[in-house]
Amino acid sequence: MSAEAVEQRSLGTAAAEEESATLKEQQDVARGLENFPVSVWPLGAGPRPKPFQYTPDHVAGPGADIDPTQITFPGCACSDTPCLPGTCSCLRHENNYDDSLCLSNIGLEAKYAKPVFECNVLCQCGERCRNRVVQHGLQFHLQVFQTDKKGWGLRTLESIPKGRFVCEYAGEILGFSEVQRRIHLQTAHDPNYIIAIREHIYNGQVMETFVDPTYIGNIGRFLNHSCEPNLLMIPVRIDSMVPKLALFAAKAILPGEELSYDYSGRFLNQISSEDKERIDPEQLRKPCYCGAPSCATFLPYDSSLYCP
Repeated sequence: MSAEAVEQRSLGTAAAEEESATLKEQQDVARGLENFPVSVWPLGAGPRPKPFQYTPDHVAGPGADIDPTQITFPGCACSDTPCLPGTCSCLRHENNYDDSLCLSNIGLEAKYAKPVFECNVLCQCGERCRNRVVQHGLQFHLQVFQTDKKGWGLRTLESIPKGRFVCEYAGEILGFSEVQRRIHLQTAHDPNYIIAIREHIYNGQVMETFVDPTYIGNIGRFLNHSCEPNLLMIPVRIDSMVPKLALFAAKAILPGEELSYDYSGRFLNQISSEDKERIDPEQLRKPCYCGAPSCATFLPYDSSLYCP
Protein backbone atom coordinates (compact mmCIF):
# COMPACT_ATOMS: atom_id res chain seq x y z
CA MET A 1 0.00 0.00 0.00
CA SER A 2 1.38 3.38 -0.99
CA ALA A 3 2.03 6.18 1.49
CA GLU A 4 -0.73 8.19 -0.16
CA ALA A 5 -3.24 5.34 0.29
CA VAL A 6 -2.25 4.95 3.95
CA GLU A 7 -2.74 8.68 4.48
CA GLN A 8 -6.18 8.62 2.79
CA ARG A 9 -7.19 5.62 4.90
CA SER A 10 -6.07 7.40 8.08
CA LEU A 11 -8.05 10.49 7.09
CA GLY A 12 -11.09 8.35 6.39
CA THR A 13 -10.79 6.60 9.76
CA ALA A 14 -10.41 9.91 11.56
CA ALA A 15 -13.49 11.31 9.79
CA ALA A 16 -15.52 8.21 10.68
CA GLU A 17 -14.43 8.41 14.33
CA GLU A 18 -15.31 12.10 14.45
CA GLU A 19 -18.73 11.42 12.91
CA SER A 20 -19.30 8.58 15.40
CA ALA A 21 -18.33 10.83 18.31
CA THR A 22 -20.65 13.57 17.05
CA LEU A 23 -23.55 11.10 16.70
CA LYS A 24 -22.88 9.74 20.19
CA GLU A 25 -22.90 13.27 21.62
CA GLN A 26 -26.16 14.08 19.84
CA GLN A 27 -27.74 10.93 21.29
CA ASP A 28 -26.55 11.87 24.79
CA VAL A 29 -28.91 14.47 26.25
CA ALA A 30 -26.29 15.26 28.90
CA ARG A 31 -23.66 16.12 26.27
CA GLY A 32 -21.00 14.15 28.13
CA LEU A 33 -21.41 16.25 31.28
CA GLU A 34 -22.71 13.40 33.46
CA ASN A 35 -21.01 10.20 34.64
CA PHE A 36 -23.12 8.22 32.17
CA PRO A 37 -24.65 9.16 28.81
CA VAL A 38 -28.42 9.75 28.90
CA SER A 39 -29.95 8.31 25.73
CA VAL A 40 -33.16 9.32 23.97
CA TRP A 41 -35.68 6.67 22.89
CA PRO A 42 -36.21 5.86 20.11
CA LEU A 43 -32.54 5.72 19.24
CA GLY A 44 -31.27 7.14 15.99
CA ALA A 45 -33.58 9.22 13.82
CA GLY A 46 -36.85 10.43 15.22
CA PRO A 47 -38.32 13.18 17.39
CA ARG A 48 -35.98 14.85 19.85
CA PRO A 49 -36.54 17.14 22.84
CA LYS A 50 -36.35 20.87 22.19
CA PRO A 51 -32.78 22.18 22.44
CA PHE A 52 -31.63 23.55 25.80
CA GLN A 53 -28.29 24.31 27.42
CA TYR A 54 -27.23 21.40 29.62
CA THR A 55 -25.78 21.98 33.08
CA PRO A 56 -25.34 19.31 35.77
CA ASP A 57 -25.37 22.01 38.48
CA HIS A 58 -27.33 25.15 39.34
CA VAL A 59 -26.33 28.42 37.66
CA ALA A 60 -27.12 31.96 38.78
CA GLY A 61 -30.05 33.47 36.89
CA PRO A 62 -31.75 36.89 36.95
CA GLY A 63 -32.50 38.09 40.45
CA ALA A 64 -30.51 35.41 42.26
CA ASP A 65 -29.28 36.65 45.64
CA ILE A 66 -26.48 34.09 45.89
CA ASP A 67 -24.23 32.59 43.22
CA PRO A 68 -24.76 28.81 43.63
CA THR A 69 -21.20 28.13 42.44
CA GLN A 70 -19.58 30.11 45.27
CA ILE A 71 -18.06 28.19 48.19
CA THR A 72 -19.21 29.79 51.44
CA PHE A 73 -19.30 26.86 53.89
CA PRO A 74 -16.20 26.00 55.96
CA GLY A 75 -14.89 22.45 55.79
CA CYS A 76 -14.70 19.84 58.53
CA ALA A 77 -11.40 18.84 60.14
CA CYS A 78 -11.91 15.06 59.92
CA SER A 79 -8.52 14.06 58.51
CA ASP A 80 -7.59 11.19 60.83
CA THR A 81 -11.05 9.95 61.79
CA PRO A 82 -14.22 9.21 59.78
CA CYS A 83 -16.94 11.84 59.58
CA LEU A 84 -19.31 10.98 62.41
CA PRO A 85 -22.13 12.84 64.18
CA GLY A 86 -20.82 14.72 67.16
CA THR A 87 -17.29 15.15 65.82
CA CYS A 88 -17.83 16.23 62.19
CA SER A 89 -19.06 19.81 61.75
CA CYS A 90 -21.00 18.75 58.62
CA LEU A 91 -23.01 16.14 60.54
CA ARG A 92 -25.00 17.90 63.25
CA HIS A 93 -27.29 15.15 64.56
CA GLU A 94 -26.99 11.87 62.66
CA ASN A 95 -25.57 10.27 59.54
CA ASN A 96 -27.20 11.39 56.31
CA TYR A 97 -26.46 8.11 54.52
CA ASP A 98 -25.95 4.49 55.54
CA ASP A 99 -23.16 2.15 54.48
CA SER A 100 -24.94 1.49 51.16
CA LEU A 101 -25.09 5.25 50.42
CA CYS A 102 -28.85 5.21 50.92
CA LEU A 103 -30.61 8.20 52.48
CA SER A 104 -31.46 7.68 56.13
CA ASN A 105 -34.89 8.36 57.65
CA ILE A 106 -37.22 8.09 54.67
CA GLY A 107 -39.62 5.67 56.31
CA LEU A 108 -43.29 6.44 56.87
CA GLU A 109 -42.50 7.43 60.45
CA ALA A 110 -40.61 10.49 59.19
CA LYS A 111 -42.82 13.60 59.29
CA TYR A 112 -40.63 16.00 57.32
CA ALA A 113 -37.38 16.17 55.40
CA LYS A 114 -34.44 16.83 57.71
CA PRO A 115 -31.65 19.16 56.59
CA VAL A 116 -28.83 17.42 54.73
CA PHE A 117 -25.35 18.92 54.65
CA GLU A 118 -22.62 17.04 52.77
CA CYS A 119 -18.89 17.46 53.20
CA ASN A 120 -17.43 19.90 50.67
CA VAL A 121 -14.22 20.80 48.85
CA LEU A 122 -12.80 22.52 51.94
CA CYS A 123 -13.28 19.46 54.15
CA GLN A 124 -10.20 17.48 55.15
CA CYS A 125 -11.92 14.13 54.71
CA GLY A 126 -11.32 12.17 51.50
CA GLU A 127 -13.49 11.70 48.41
CA ARG A 128 -14.57 8.30 49.75
CA CYS A 129 -16.20 9.89 52.79
CA ARG A 130 -19.68 8.43 53.35
CA ASN A 131 -21.07 11.94 53.62
CA ARG A 132 -20.39 12.63 49.94
CA VAL A 133 -23.18 11.29 47.70
CA VAL A 134 -25.09 13.92 45.72
CA GLN A 135 -21.87 15.73 44.76
CA HIS A 136 -20.65 12.63 42.92
CA GLY A 137 -23.44 13.05 40.37
CA LEU A 138 -25.39 10.54 38.32
CA GLN A 139 -24.82 6.90 39.34
CA PHE A 140 -27.43 5.10 37.21
CA HIS A 141 -28.13 4.72 33.49
CA LEU A 142 -31.23 6.76 32.64
CA GLN A 143 -33.13 7.36 29.41
CA VAL A 144 -35.38 10.11 28.06
CA PHE A 145 -38.44 8.75 26.25
CA GLN A 146 -41.78 9.87 24.85
CA THR A 147 -44.83 9.03 26.94
CA ASP A 148 -48.37 8.59 25.64
CA LYS A 149 -49.90 11.73 27.18
CA LYS A 150 -47.23 13.48 29.27
CA GLY A 151 -44.71 14.43 26.60
CA TRP A 152 -41.12 13.51 27.35
CA GLY A 153 -40.36 11.46 30.44
CA LEU A 154 -37.36 9.93 32.20
CA ARG A 155 -36.91 6.27 33.09
CA THR A 156 -34.22 4.08 34.56
CA LEU A 157 -32.47 1.32 32.63
CA GLU A 158 -31.35 -0.48 35.78
CA SER A 159 -32.59 -1.30 39.26
CA ILE A 160 -32.39 1.47 41.86
CA PRO A 161 -32.55 0.52 45.57
CA LYS A 162 -34.75 2.50 47.95
CA GLY A 163 -32.95 5.52 49.37
CA ARG A 164 -30.31 5.84 46.65
CA PHE A 165 -29.64 9.21 45.04
CA VAL A 166 -30.94 9.27 41.45
CA CYS A 167 -30.44 12.75 39.99
CA GLU A 168 -30.76 16.47 40.67
CA TYR A 169 -33.32 18.99 39.51
CA ALA A 170 -30.85 21.64 38.35
CA GLY A 171 -31.32 24.89 36.48
CA GLU A 172 -31.25 28.65 36.85
CA ILE A 173 -31.63 30.04 40.36
CA LEU A 174 -34.09 32.95 40.01
CA GLY A 175 -35.39 35.85 42.05
CA PHE A 176 -39.14 36.00 42.74
CA SER A 177 -39.81 38.91 40.35
CA GLU A 178 -38.13 37.00 37.50
CA VAL A 179 -40.20 33.92 38.34
CA GLN A 180 -43.39 35.95 38.02
CA ARG A 181 -42.21 37.55 34.77
CA ARG A 182 -41.49 34.19 33.17
CA ILE A 183 -44.72 32.60 34.37
CA HIS A 184 -46.85 35.43 33.00
CA LEU A 185 -45.19 34.99 29.60
CA GLN A 186 -46.26 31.36 29.42
CA THR A 187 -49.26 30.17 27.47
CA ALA A 188 -51.65 27.41 28.55
CA HIS A 189 -49.76 24.98 26.29
CA ASP A 190 -46.28 25.72 27.66
CA PRO A 191 -44.80 23.35 30.25
CA ASN A 192 -43.98 25.04 33.55
CA TYR A 193 -40.59 23.83 34.75
CA ILE A 194 -40.23 26.38 37.55
CA ILE A 195 -40.24 24.88 41.02
CA ALA A 196 -40.43 26.74 44.33
CA ILE A 197 -38.85 25.08 47.37
CA ARG A 198 -39.90 26.49 50.74
CA GLU A 199 -37.96 25.47 53.84
CA HIS A 200 -39.21 26.37 57.31
CA ILE A 201 -36.24 27.52 59.40
CA TYR A 202 -37.21 28.96 62.79
CA ASN A 203 -39.48 31.63 64.30
CA GLY A 204 -41.83 31.20 61.36
CA GLN A 205 -39.16 32.16 58.82
CA VAL A 206 -39.29 30.48 55.42
CA MET A 207 -36.38 30.19 53.00
CA GLU A 208 -37.42 30.11 49.33
CA THR A 209 -35.45 28.76 46.38
CA PHE A 210 -36.73 29.10 42.81
CA VAL A 211 -35.27 26.86 40.09
CA ASP A 212 -36.03 27.01 36.36
CA PRO A 213 -34.46 24.45 33.95
CA THR A 214 -36.43 25.67 30.92
CA TYR A 215 -33.45 27.15 29.07
CA ILE A 216 -30.51 25.93 31.19
CA GLY A 217 -30.99 22.68 33.06
CA ASN A 218 -30.30 18.99 33.45
CA ILE A 219 -32.19 15.71 32.99
CA GLY A 220 -34.39 16.55 35.98
CA ARG A 221 -36.45 18.72 33.61
CA PHE A 222 -37.81 15.54 31.96
CA LEU A 223 -39.27 14.12 35.19
CA ASN A 224 -43.06 13.95 35.22
CA HIS A 225 -45.37 14.41 38.18
CA SER A 226 -47.06 11.52 39.93
CA CYS A 227 -49.53 11.55 42.81
CA GLU A 228 -47.77 8.35 43.96
CA PRO A 229 -44.15 9.12 42.96
CA ASN A 230 -41.15 6.83 43.21
CA LEU A 231 -38.75 9.73 43.86
CA LEU A 232 -38.45 12.05 46.83
CA MET A 233 -36.97 15.57 46.56
CA ILE A 234 -34.62 16.59 49.37
CA PRO A 235 -32.70 19.92 49.57
CA VAL A 236 -29.02 19.03 50.03
CA ARG A 237 -26.39 21.66 50.78
CA ILE A 238 -22.73 21.13 49.98
CA ASP A 239 -20.78 24.34 49.35
CA SER A 240 -23.32 27.08 50.15
CA MET A 241 -26.83 27.86 51.36
CA VAL A 242 -28.19 27.33 47.83
CA PRO A 243 -29.61 23.79 48.06
CA LYS A 244 -29.20 21.11 45.45
CA LEU A 245 -32.65 19.66 44.76
CA ALA A 246 -31.67 16.02 45.08
CA LEU A 247 -34.07 13.26 44.10
CA PHE A 248 -33.82 9.96 45.98
CA ALA A 249 -35.62 6.67 45.37
CA ALA A 250 -38.67 6.58 47.66
CA LYS A 251 -38.93 2.83 47.03
CA ALA A 252 -37.13 0.15 45.03
CA ILE A 253 -37.38 1.01 41.33
CA LEU A 254 -37.23 -1.60 38.55
CA PRO A 255 -35.52 -1.30 35.12
CA GLY A 256 -37.78 0.38 32.57
CA GLU A 257 -39.87 2.12 35.23
CA GLU A 258 -40.65 5.80 34.66
CA LEU A 259 -39.18 8.14 37.28
CA SER A 260 -41.51 10.68 38.85
CA TYR A 261 -41.82 13.01 41.81
CA ASP A 262 -44.52 15.15 43.40
CA TYR A 263 -44.41 18.58 41.71
CA SER A 264 -45.71 20.18 44.89
CA GLY A 265 -42.51 19.18 46.68
CA ARG A 266 -44.45 17.65 49.54
CA PHE A 267 -42.47 15.23 51.70
CA LEU A 268 -43.67 11.64 51.27
CA ASN A 269 -46.70 13.01 49.37
CA GLN A 270 -48.19 14.30 52.64
CA ILE A 271 -50.37 17.39 52.16
CA SER A 272 -50.41 20.06 54.86
CA SER A 273 -52.97 22.75 55.65
CA GLU A 274 -50.63 25.30 54.07
CA ASP A 275 -50.53 23.26 50.86
CA LYS A 276 -54.34 23.16 50.82
CA GLU A 277 -54.53 26.93 51.09
CA ARG A 278 -52.33 27.30 48.00
CA ILE A 279 -54.59 25.12 45.86
CA ASP A 280 -57.03 27.36 44.02
CA PRO A 281 -59.96 25.26 42.72
CA GLU A 282 -61.16 28.15 40.57
CA GLN A 283 -57.88 28.31 38.64
CA LEU A 284 -57.80 26.52 35.30
CA ARG A 285 -55.32 23.75 36.02
CA LYS A 286 -53.61 21.17 33.85
CA PRO A 287 -54.88 17.58 33.99
CA CYS A 288 -52.73 14.90 35.61
CA TYR A 289 -52.13 11.69 33.66
CA CYS A 290 -50.04 9.81 36.25
CA GLY A 291 -52.58 6.99 36.43
CA ALA A 292 -52.09 6.43 40.17
CA PRO A 293 -55.09 5.10 42.16
CA SER A 294 -54.94 8.25 44.33
CA CYS A 295 -54.56 10.63 41.37
CA ALA A 296 -55.75 14.14 42.23
CA THR A 297 -56.94 14.66 38.61
CA PHE A 298 -54.94 17.90 38.24
CA LEU A 299 -51.28 18.79 38.49
CA PRO A 300 -50.23 20.68 41.64
CA TYR A 301 -50.74 24.42 41.34
CA ASP A 302 -48.95 27.04 43.44
CA SER A 303 -51.08 30.19 43.27
CA SER A 304 -48.46 32.26 45.13
CA LEU A 305 -46.26 32.29 42.02
CA TYR A 306 -49.03 33.93 40.00
CA CYS A 307 -49.78 36.81 42.36
CA PRO A 308 -49.17 40.24 40.78
